[in-house]
Amino acid sequence: MKVVNLADEERGEELEHGPFRHFDRPLGPLLGAELLGCSLYDVPPGARNWPYHWHAGNEEWALVVSGRPTLRTPEGERELAPGDVVGFPQDEPGAHDLSNRTEEGVRVAIFSTTNRGFVAYPDADKVGAGGLYFRRRDAVGYWEDEK
Repeated sequence: MKVVNLADEERGEELEHGPFRHFDRPLGPLLGAELLGCSLYDVPPGARNWPYHWHAGNEEWALVVSGRPTLRTPEGERELAPGDVVGFPQDEPGAHDLSNRTEEGVRVAIFSTTNRGFVAYPDADKVGAGGLYFRRRDAVGYWEDEK
């Protein structure tokens, strides 16, 4: 049985793009997980974790390990505290993002099912599937180009 401690100081790979910045440490592979994923994110002061999004076919949970991130959902925004756990159901009702509006670091463990599905980004009006991303305005009809 493998054990990972959420409080250790190890950080993952850094991602930085505009206001989005975090260190991502995938825990699922370390634990040998197949059906459940988890990444440990360190979000520096003033940064956002990911763009506002929701998943089709997957649900997620966020567990605040340290710091006080701001959570945005379709219901609005609220500050979370260490120990808070929030669930994001699949599809539009589960839309969310996390930001760090404090002067201290934030650490959040995000758990998710690992089903194949797609992700939608309402603010940018785009969708992603299989590692590819598309603007919805570029959509084509179901039968277009079929022979």
